[in-house]
Amino acid sequence: MRATLLVVLLLGLAGAAAAAEPPWSAELERELMSPYCPGRSLVECPSQKATELRLWIQGQERAGVTRTAVEQELFRRYGDTLRHAPRAEGFGLWAYLVPAAALLAGAALVVVFLRRQSVPATATASAPGPRDAELERRLEEELRASP
Repeated sequence: MRATLLVVLLLGLAGAAAAAEPPWSAELERELMSPYCPGRSLVECPSQKATELRLWIQGQERAGVTRTAVEQELFRRYGDTLRHAPRAEGFGLWAYLVPAAALLAGAALVVVFLRRQSVPATATASAPGPRDAELERRLEEELRASP
């Protein structure tokens, strides 16, 4: 009697734990882009084909197929169009490197600009350099001549 009660209790706990886990099919449907509605996730796509694909995914979960196996089958069928973002490998790596390089180049330009703007004006005006003696003499004469 106690053994039967213990088995029933353990089965009940196992069932409650399984019911508490959200189904991976719903999560996968939110993560994948629809092959039928460009720019929409599989969940957002109103297409009948997308509905059939969602039902297929849910059926695979109920049949006990792993999420990894379902993902592999989907990517085999539809390719990388199901991804929200490109993979960070091969050609897809450029999608991450180009914006990062542009951001760094922009930051470098801002730094150079701010450094040039922070140089005092008197330092540039009194900077030593070649002087024209004749020009200085004429300037002095005109300054003396003016009232």
